[in-house]
Amino acid sequence: MLKIDMNADMGEGMGQDRELMQIISSANIACGFHAGDSDTMKRTVELALENCVAIGAHCSYPDRKNFGRVDLFERFRPSDLVDIISIQINRLLEICISMGARLAHVKPHGAMYNRAAREPLLSDCLCMAMAQIDPALILYGQSGSEMKSGAERHGLLFINEVFANRRYESDGSLTPRGEPNAIIGDANEAVTQLLEMVQNRMVRSRQNSLISIVAESVCVHGDEPDALFLATTLRAALIAENVSIAAPRSPAF
Repeated sequence: MLKIDMNADMGEGMGQDRELMQIISSANIACGFHAGDSDTMKRTVELALENCVAIGAHCSYPDRKNFGRVDLFERFRPSDLVDIISIQINRLLEICISMGARLAHVKPHGAMYNRAAREPLLSDCLCMAMAQIDPALILYGQSGSEMKSGAERHGLLFINEVFANRRYESDGSLTPRGEPNAIIGDANEAVTQLLEMVQNRMVRSRQNSLISIVAESVCVHGDEPDALFLATTLRAALIAENVSIAAPRSPAF
C-alpha cells in the first residue's frame, strides 16, 4: 500500500488548529520566532497528543514583523544561524518533555525554507543544530532539494515534502508566490496533482513538462483561509485511492 504523511503548520494563531489536527498526521509548531509563544506551543502540543499527531519544530528567521517571509540569510553568520535554529528546537523540546510528548521532526518556515532548499550552507546549519540536539530528529524539506543533500551529509533522516496546491518549475523548484498562477486555487486540480505525485512520482511543471518527484509528505499551509477545506479534500481523495496516511516514525516509512 502506498503511504504518505500529511503535515500542517500549527500554532500560528490562525484559528483552525483544532480541526486540522483531526485530519493531519504531523504538525509543525511555530516556535516563537515568526509566530507563537510558550502558551500556544503548549496548547498545540496538547492538541497533537490528543489526536496522536507527530510533533515537529517549525523554525524561522527571527522576524515576527514579516511572519518569517523575508530572507534574512545574509544578515547572520553560520554560527548565529545554528544558534537561532537551536534555540527554537530546544524551546519546543523542553515543552514536549514536560508534557510527556516526543519531538519527532524539524521543518523550516517561510523564507528560511525557501533559502535552505537551494543554499548548502543554510541546510548545513539546520542539520548541525538538529544533530547536536538529537540525531534522531527528521528533517522535512522540499522534495529533492539541497535540504536532502544536507541531511545526507549529517546522517539525518530526510522526508521529501510536496505541495498539492503549488505550481512547480521545470527544475523541480516551487514557482515563486509572486509569479502568476503560482497557487492552485481549485481543490480538484490540487487533488489531481497530489495523486500524480504519490502514485506516479511525477508532476507537471508550469512550463508543461513532466518531472520526477518523490512524495513522502504533503504540506497544508495552516495560515491559508481554505486550509481546512483543502486538507479534508486531500485526505478523502488519498483514502479513496487506498493511500495510507501516517507520520514517518521510522526509516522503514
